[in-house]
Amino acid sequence: MDEFATRFADFLENTALKIRSLTIDRLDRAIKITALGIVAITLAFLAIVYLIRAIFQAVAVPLGVLGAYASFGGLFVVGGAFMWATRKREPKEDNG
Repeated sequence: MDEFATRFADFLENTALKIRSLTIDRLDRAIKITALGIVAITLAFLAIVYLIRAIFQAVAVPLGVLGAYASFGGLFVVGGAFMWATRKREPKEDNG
């Protein structure tokens, strides 16, 4: 009878470990990856904002603030025109 109790306890422990590995461990890993991803995206966004700000300040020194705004505006207009030119066009439908 002692051997049955030991085997049954081992069976229950193995079952609980298997269920935990299928549920909690996967969820724990997903939560860690999500949290680290949010932190990484936030830091990358802040780095981009500070980089743009630094470039703007560097351009504003020789050109002045108005020249820096004009330069950045021109870059955005050229970038927008490029994106507009390379967009995918949907085929037109004939109604007749």
